Amino acid sequence: MVGKERMIMKKHYSIGNRAFDTVLYLLLIMLTLCCLYPIVHIVFASFSDPVRLVAHKGLLLGPLGFTLDGYKLIFKDNSLLVGYGNTILYVGLGTLVNMVMTIMGAFVLSRRDLYFKSHIMIVITITMFFGGGLIPWFLLMKDIGLYNNLWSMILPTALNTWNMIIMRTGFQAIPAELEEAATIDGASQAKILTNVILPLSKATLAVIFLYYLVGNWNSWFNAMVLLKDRDLFPLQLLLKEILVANDATATTIGSAGGVVINSAESSTAFRELVKYCAIVFSTVPILMVYPFLQKYFVKGVYVGSIKG
Repeated sequence: MVGKERMIMKKHYSIGNRAFDTVLYLLLIMLTLCCLYPIVHIVFASFSDPVRLVAHKGLLLGPLGFTLDGYKLIFKDNSLLVGYGNTILYVGLGTLVNMVMTIMGAFVLSRRDLYFKSHIMIVITITMFFGGGLIPWFLLMKDIGLYNNLWSMILPTALNTWNMIIMRTGFQAIPAELEEAATIDGASQAKILTNVILPLSKATLAVIFLYYLVGNWNSWFNAMVLLKDRDLFPLQLLLKEILVANDATATTIGSAGGVVINSAESSTAFRELVKYCAIVFSTVPILMVYPFLQKYFVKGVYVGSIKG
């Protein structure tokens, strides 16, 4: 009798689990579609006929007349290509400076014998909540020579306080015995950092690296304030002009590769098409980074062990 009751309970339990799993999977599929469709829509729209695209209503489930006219137009003028090169330079050099400064600051603040550590952390934390304002900041940047040059895109954002605190916390979680063993073996602080701390902090480093990489790639406000030479503009600032200011003159309106725009309606249609093409052009590279760093968001392990 008891065995029969257990079988009935197991049957009902299994049915309930299957029903719950089905609902859960359906919900996750719906959320995934909601996240993916805007990206798919933009990609399909970038390959669509502009006049048909403007007239289309509802969901876009495929290109409306496959065409590369939008991409021909954005490549007609080299301003986007120059902006692309500038962005790669700013992102590469800026992320390198970010990581070096953050690692150095986090390592110093993670030292257990650092004098006045709590007072230093209070001063550093205050900078997260209080600032001098945009105008004093701009005047300071201009006075110290960080205006309209390469370093105006690198040094003002060389260190993010929150990222440094996260990395410091990660460094502090490493067992002190490992550092003591390295010290007994004669390792200097530099060797402890490079041979002990950093190898055991790969997950934290990868996440902070991605934060800085995406932040630098999407940065446009500092460029808008500190740069006046268009040859120094990053891609995102040019994209902002196209999307927000609707400035589609040099790189969008005209004729390119056999594409001729000779009416106001076509001009408006091609402006919309170029917006989609510019978004794809500026988004695809950074999306390609995520698959390589995805595992570090869900997995972080210590390498090595403690003897004794």
